[in-house]
Amino acid sequence: MKNIINIIVKDEENGSRIDSFISKKEKKLSRTRIKNLIIQKNLKLNDVLTINPSQKVVAGDKINLVIPEPIKASLKPYKFKIDIVYEDNDLLVLNKPAGIVMHPGAGNYENTVVNALVNHCGKNLSNIGGELRPGIVHRIDKDTSGLIVVAKNDYAHENLSNQFNKHSIERIYELIVWGKLRPQTGRIETLITRSSRNRQLMEVGIIKGKKAITNYKTLEVFENDNTPTLSLVECKLETGRTHQIRVHMSYKGNNILGDKKYKKKFKKIKNIDLNLKKLIYNLGRQFLHAKVIGFIHPKSGRKLRFSSVLPNDLMNIVKTLRNIDK
Repeated sequence: MKNIINIIVKDEENGSRIDSFISKKEKKLSRTRIKNLIIQKNLKLNDVLTINPSQKVVAGDKINLVIPEPIKASLKPYKFKIDIVYEDNDLLVLNKPAGIVMHPGAGNYENTVVNALVNHCGKNLSNIGGELRPGIVHRIDKDTSGLIVVAKNDYAHENLSNQFNKHSIERIYELIVWGKLRPQTGRIETLITRSSRNRQLMEVGIIKGKKAITNYKTLEVFENDNTPTLSLVECKLETGRTHQIRVHMSYKGNNILGDKKYKKKFKKIKNIDLNLKKLIYNLGRQFLHAKVIGFIHPKSGRKLRFSSVLPNDLMNIVKTLRNIDK
């Protein structure tokens, strides 16, 4: 059954963006959800269909927002063993391996995290994300490993989405980059927008884009005659833009090891340790792992925090670098 929200704008509320205005009135709906509902033609302003989320409201305006009944997912279950770190009636936290995409899309409608979740949870997933993204509150790239949180009902989905929008979710990544970061600990704050040269990539924007903030610190530097200069780094996100860490490291001139999309050519180093060379060449993905996620449980209000060690393909590189450095 559809839910209809009716609001009349008061004098003191004059001039607000319509998506922001509604989100302040309807605390259970995230601003992102409201924005998507408007774009999907579910809003009337003074009985006229409006699809512009940035439309400014005027005192006396009548707002009618329709929240459609969720479309139940009809996805093929994927019998893939997912590494579940935590699960209850409202959510689950899983440790995603590299090499699997989050949700169905062009060319792959079956072998995804979502299909594996359907196999594990059945119908017990939120429907807010749409038919192809049940339960998905946030994403990490196909070739990134690590922790993600999944919503099992719409209430949990809205609550977690609001935490992401308020940047209160704790997210820490571990990575290896080429060279040394200067300074070794710092904060990167830029705009990030879609690349004008390649629409599949993102880039730092000068004028347009969304604000992106990454806090980083160097954990170890590996540098000797038998290795290229590499740094083990920890990044803590304040925002979660597409490819944010990859773009910010590239912006610093320290691309992530194994990142084929945001790569930089480095001089070939003679006498490199053969075992290390083999591990790097056979990595097949970027050295990027979502190692910590922390949030407030939507129902209990408890602070939950989970951590994940580096998977074997990444840990083997770290161990080899440490052995060479001895």
